[in-house]
Amino acid sequence: MHIENFKIFSDLVESESFSRAAKLNGITQSAVSQQLRAMEKHFNVLIVDRSQKQFRLTREGQKLFRSGKEIVYLYDKLNSELQEMKKVISGTIHISTVYSIGLHELPPYVKAFLTKYPEVNIRVEYRRANNVYDDILTNSIDLGLVAYPQKHKQLEVLPFHDDILVLVVSPEHPLAKKKTITLKEIAEQKFIGFEPDIPTRKATDQIFREANLEVDPVMEFDNVETVKRAVEINAGIAILPQTTVTREEAQGLLHVLKFQDKVYKRPLALIHRKGRVLTPAMKKLIDLLTSKNLNSLEADSGK
Repeated sequence: MHIENFKIFSDLVESESFSRAAKLNGITQSAVSQQLRAMEKHFNVLIVDRSQKQFRLTREGQKLFRSGKEIVYLYDKLNSELQEMKKVISGTIHISTVYSIGLHELPPYVKAFLTKYPEVNIRVEYRRANNVYDDILTNSIDLGLVAYPQKHKQLEVLPFHDDILVLVVSPEHPLAKKKTITLKEIAEQKFIGFEPDIPTRKATDQIFREANLEVDPVMEFDNVETVKRAVEINAGIAILPQTTVTREEAQGLLHVLKFQDKVYKRPLALIHRKGRVLTPAMKKLIDLLTSKNLNSLEADSGK
């Protein structure tokens, strides 16, 4: 019985899906089924209760799952410790994040990291916020980056940094003559927002509620790039993270106004599953994203 068998079985149990387990391990659903039957034959026990419509383990299957997870954990831990002993910083890190962070916050960190650790491969997947959490909880992704992080007993949440929310308008919009604005001044404007389940949308809704303002979006989108395009053609105004509009502001495509009332911060965080074995490369990247100064790493890389 190989380590891979226990890894596939663990993914199957946690996802309760043969297709998901197959995708996580780069094999077919048929191969997952064959692995399960091979384990049942090897241990001479029934692992999955096939009399149930829903995926359910037998008592023996539950024992095998718990012990199998421990075996996989110890193997990963040993592998990580051996890499640390050899001072090896290599491997692949899979990151799941939303467009606004992946396109505008993450790139300088990735560039600095890969300059210092060229043997590491970083793969970034752009997902909706709820999918980022699912990716981490199912162990299909190593690290996640989210805005307005949610607490979860199975997640380690580490602060990344805070972004600032600003009002963004077209240069042709009457408000483009101003440099700052109050919330009340935008109440009667056509507002372009994110879809209701997007964390930044929930945050802006809360801001409006606290100010006793009723603002109903005339358009709703699921990513920051589409919102910006709608604002550029003067279809309405929007509240967006400041870092996501730096390029458009410099090019004169959008006009940015800061709020007079107060500074509205957008907290960003790094998440990973608790108890997950972190490779030396993951530890270095986490250190960079959560504590190490980016300018310092760039200076080190240039030596």
